[in-house]
Amino acid sequence: MSLLASNGDLRAVRGSLHVALASHCKLQAGLNLYAEGDEVAEDEPPSVEPTLREVAYLHEPYWYAGESDWVKSLLLFFEGIAILVPDYMWDRPLESDPSLAAPLSDLGLLTRLRPESLVDRSVAGDLAELLDGLMRRGAFSKLNQEEGFADISLSRLGWDGDPTLSEYIIEELKARGLAKKTRGDGVSIPLQRELRTLVLITLPQLFRLRAEQAGLSLQPATRDSRSIKALRDLLNSPAMPTQGNVVVADLEQVCVDLSSVPLDDVLAFRTDHGEEYRSYARELRRFMREMAATPAAEQSEALLDRREAIADEADRLRRLSRRSMRRPLATFGLGLAGGALNLAMGNPIGAGIAFGSGFLGLQRRSDAGSAYSYLFTIQDRLSR
Repeated sequence: MSLLASNGDLRAVRGSLHVALASHCKLQAGLNLYAEGDEVAEDEPPSVEPTLREVAYLHEPYWYAGESDWVKSLLLFFEGIAILVPDYMWDRPLESDPSLAAPLSDLGLLTRLRPESLVDRSVAGDLAELLDGLMRRGAFSKLNQEEGFADISLSRLGWDGDPTLSEYIIEELKARGLAKKTRGDGVSIPLQRELRTLVLITLPQLFRLRAEQAGLSLQPATRDSRSIKALRDLLNSPAMPTQGNVVVADLEQVCVDLSSVPLDDVLAFRTDHGEEYRSYARELRRFMREMAATPAAEQSEALLDRREAIADEADRLRRLSRRSMRRPLATFGLGLAGGALNLAMGNPIGAGIAFGSGFLGLQRRSDAGSAYSYLFTIQDRLSR
């Protein structure tokens, strides 16, 4: 049963949508997720289930040239990079870092996704219901107003998918002092910074199923520890069926910092050893799912065994990259935090799963019943 079953406010808003919105928000098997000029996965025969391409999803729409060190390292662990870019700033990722973003785009390793299409009516509804439920439970009452505000595009808040619901949520946030008036540009709105972080970390969990229709398995990744804290707090919320089942795979130094390595050399190393690094990233997800489903009484021993194995493999991969790249000092660390349901044992939550179903992606092909994000960092020196 949804958190909103006891009050009809949001349900009434959703029920009063004009019929015209239905045709606007029909799923189109991945079409329009990209803007013209970006590559779209070709249709597969109905009898063949297409292979999903695992790409790191970055929460911000672009990065600056001086921040590109970690992007190169992520290329080892995933089949590409994906970012969500509103139409009004479509070229900004390429302009902000022309030395890396542009070549990656040309090589098909950087995918720009459109929130105007990806955050459709269904996703907008899931986001609105999640935020509304958390507001009514007082989850945002202690947010620090001194953190200030930062802009977020209206399209990320579902304005293009469901403007009625989006407006309802924005007005509720304004009434609580968590949002300000829409900017003069008409395409963005200032949100309290911690809340903005929560929205950014939540969105990919909600539209990962939608992205699968374009052949993409989005793997959320961040270097901002505040984003990981926001995700952990949400997963541990009494509102969520993952409460008490949040798992953290510690940061391990798994390769050298590739910021000063030419892109061609990185891609050559990736060709030779990329599958080993991608397997490591998948193992972190497997670790999270298995630990979340392990009874509390058995977790300590299981955690110790698995963490030792993960640390050993990280050490092997780090030494491999150090020998190949001859970069002995700075290292790239990768970890993961998330929560999952034990789907193999059936639905242990019962009716209570309704609130978290969109967030946990129960219908996804990739990592169904879970929500997580990778955390990565560049460290100046080896710690061991």
